[in-house]
Amino acid sequence: MQHAVRSRAAIRTGLTPVPRPRTPSVASLMDADALRVLHRAARALLDDLPDLTDRLVALLREQEPAYRAAITKDPTATWQEAHRSLRHSVASLLDPRGARDAARRCSWRIGATRAEQGLPLDALLHAFRLGGSLVWQQLVEETSKAAPEDVRLLVHVAADVWNFVDEHCTVVADAYRQTEWQIGRRRENRARQLAAGLLDGTSRIADLPEAAQVLGLPEQGRYVVVAVTGGHAARRAAARAAAVPPGPRVHWHDGADVDYGIVLVDAADDGLEGPEGAGPAPSAPAAGLRIGVGRPVEGLAAVGDARKLADTALDVSPPEGGTVRLDDHLPAALVVSSPELGRALAEKVLGPLLRLEPADREVLLETLTTWLDCDGSAQRAGERLYCHRNTVLNRLRRCEQLTGRSLARPADVVEISLALTARRVLRD
Repeated sequence: MQHAVRSRAAIRTGLTPVPRPRTPSVASLMDADALRVLHRAARALLDDLPDLTDRLVALLREQEPAYRAAITKDPTATWQEAHRSLRHSVASLLDPRGARDAARRCSWRIGATRAEQGLPLDALLHAFRLGGSLVWQQLVEETSKAAPEDVRLLVHVAADVWNFVDEHCTVVADAYRQTEWQIGRRRENRARQLAAGLLDGTSRIADLPEAAQVLGLPEQGRYVVVAVTGGHAARRAAARAAAVPPGPRVHWHDGADVDYGIVLVDAADDGLEGPEGAGPAPSAPAAGLRIGVGRPVEGLAAVGDARKLADTALDVSPPEGGTVRLDDHLPAALVVSSPELGRALAEKVLGPLLRLEPADREVLLETLTTWLDCDGSAQRAGERLYCHRNTVLNRLRRCEQLTGRSLARPADVVEISLALTARRVLRD
């Protein structure tokens, strides 16, 4: 009796099963039939694409007010846009892979174009969903006419059709938002350029209408420039509420060290504070923040001059911080406007005082300044300085002797006052 011989491979792996022929599953057959039905209906839609486009445009006019205005303004462009979108959509049903990129590019262009035109995004997405609904409805109608018994097969491709619609709604929204962001950046950059030109005094007359539109300020109006400096940019931004009270229209221009506000003020006002009852004064800023409020000028064309006045007010403000309105510090403004003359005046009038020993010098200068602040009252000056009025008078007589000026002579008092101001604001 012969022994059966088995190979090692047979021992290791067992008997090799006999392959059986594979038969398509029922689902696969149904999917194939569904695609056949879908392609037949899609080809019919391509043949009748102009009529389909007319129906979509009619739906947009009826159901979407934003598109109604666009259709009225340029009906040809809207029809062509709808026609291109529908052509790519139906072509994607016939050849999803081959038509995908072209369809996405078409949707992206539509989203970007409509963002530039200012059509609301909600209206645009509604239009795409209306288009998707119309295509699906037409697919069903064409199948019902050609082979009513095949309508049930479309259920197997419905998810693919609506996934396509959702995908392109996402493409459109992304294109719209990206373009909207780019438009915003361009608008911000242009506003910055126009504001910088106004503040620098380099704007052309031809640019003024655009500047008025972009900045939201009238070309003809009464303007004050407010300058804010001190601390980092975030602190300056917080100080703007203190710099300009609620109410006035203002455009802020951020600078490296100084922020400028172009403020439209009432025609009757002399500035932000204005006459009695004209409006609240700016609040006190935080410590270390300095605010300079210039004088009013007429029209955007003069904003450059207003900025120089605000800078002068800023130069007058104390180093520790505070708000300075130029109108309240005109003598000091005169001094800082010509620092060389201011220093010369301080040396000429106060020179002998300034060369005293520090302690003696500061006592006399403080007494002189306090006496001027108290409107020439030795009694009130003494109360502020915690000394007798006779002590004040003795110190003042010594100041007269050293300077050669008489505090009883108005012209000499003006010189002394300006010299003290020059010493205070021109310490460097």
